Amino acid sequence: MSEKIRITTPLTEEVSRSLKAGDSVLISGTIFSARDAAHKAMTEALARGEKLPVDWTNQIVYYLGPTPAKPGDPIGSAGPTTAGRMDAYTPTMLDQGIKGMIGKGSRSPEVVEAMKKHGVTYFAAVGGAAALIAKSVKKYEVLAYPELGPEAVAALTVEDFPAIVVIDSEGNNFYEQGQAPYRKL
Repeated sequence: MSEKIRITTPLTEEVSRSLKAGDSVLISGTIFSARDAAHKAMTEALARGEKLPVDWTNQIVYYLGPTPAKPGDPIGSAGPTTAGRMDAYTPTMLDQGIKGMIGKGSRSPEVVEAMKKHGVTYFAAVGGAAALIAKSVKKYEVLAYPELGPEAVAALTVEDFPAIVVIDSEGNNFYEQGQAPYRKL
């Protein structure tokens, strides 16, 4: 794995396309959280011709369901949700301009094709490190769908949020590359 690459938001297509599977990154700026219930609500809103609550152009979406914050903290544990739960909605959401996604686990071939088309990077946050990840979150603010609780759309101000490029904008998959040497045994 390479040295850590520092990136800031918004994430341009140029920067997204420069990242390669296996790169270790530290993200600073504003990222947005949304899980499957919020993705469903947004795709249904688009189908009705409605405007989305967030301009997703050049943004990063974090598939997150945070726990309640302790007094004085902006957020509780902030670990990733399984990204595949969003796959049915992801191509539509990538059409809205998203350039980065953070989650855990594999993505469908349809999502990978949409990523290649739009120059999008899929990052993995380490599952099981939710308390550590939360330390990089400086502010958490619900923006839309508050009735969805932890699945609402929220803005997170992050500093040095740790992630790994799992699938780059060319479709290279670090999960597959990392396992390849062991398949020969």
